[in-house]
Amino acid sequence: MTEAHTHGAEDLCAEGLSLYVRALRDGRAPVEEANTAPCLIDLGLLHPDVGDPHHLRPVAPAAVLHRLLRRSAERIADERRREERLESAFAPLLRLDGSRTAATANPTLTVLGDRDRINQAITEAMADATDELLAIQPHVGPRSPEAQAVALVRDQAFLDRGGRIRTLYQHTQRHRPVVLARYEQLRGDAEARTLDEVTERLIVVDRRVAFIPASRDRSLALEVRHPSLIDWFVTVFDRLWHLAVPMYPDAVQRPSPNGISQRQRAIAGLLVEGHTDAVIADRLGMNIRTARVHIAKLAATLGSESRAQLGYLIGQSGILDPPA
Repeated sequence: MTEAHTHGAEDLCAEGLSLYVRALRDGRAPVEEANTAPCLIDLGLLHPDVGDPHHLRPVAPAAVLHRLLRRSAERIADERRREERLESAFAPLLRLDGSRTAATANPTLTVLGDRDRINQAITEAMADATDELLAIQPHVGPRSPEAQAVALVRDQAFLDRGGRIRTLYQHTQRHRPVVLARYEQLRGDAEARTLDEVTERLIVVDRRVAFIPASRDRSLALEVRHPSLIDWFVTVFDRLWHLAVPMYPDAVQRPSPNGISQRQRAIAGLLVEGHTDAVIADRLGMNIRTARVHIAKLAATLGSESRAQLGYLIGQSGILDPPA
């Protein structure tokens, strides 16, 4: 059988279907034509004509269907017998250490292997949630309209059950249309705040299950159900929340003392620590070109003519001093 015809009767190819229909209509099919659709012979839809070696005879569709259904039933019966054998083989092993088996029946840490499984796990966790959703979103990347719609329906259903949503973003997300549109469409107790820097992505549902990245590209995630870890996540979130600037529903204009914006102040702090432009851009959730524009504006404001002088002037200016 050629690669193009390695299929079952339920996925009959176009060539095979066409030839089988003609054979049923004419009562036979030339052997040379059958060579273009060898699947018909392999599947038992055509068989040799005893009286004419140059033609093949079609098998009645009812007979073929009955035969295939019988084979399918036999396979199902075989699988059920295999399941019974597996249960019998593992029964004494499961009884060997019942307490340990019970402890692993509900693991506190589970690795989720792909984005679809991650989204499914989050949806399942929120399906019966009624209290609070905490989320840290360091960067909002492009999402398909379908994914946005699913998330919106999921979150709105949670709000309709009386839940509360609190989300932390970076300042760079404050004016992004995709972020603002999300909150304009949600109805209920949904709040958002922003900071210069936030932690990696975090989702906590009803303070009983959390999701954090398990790989740098976020293709893997860790589902956490350990109470002590959940409490730690919530504590970190609450401390960041109290430091953050409200974005929705009541946006607050961040002050710019001494002509230095909050974003430039954050950049100044990272410059003093010795970070490169690329690291600064990554930490603050912006592209490197935008970061360099802000660095140039900061240098112009402070009258700096070099990178080394800029660090010195930042220290002398007092812009990094804590507010009085």
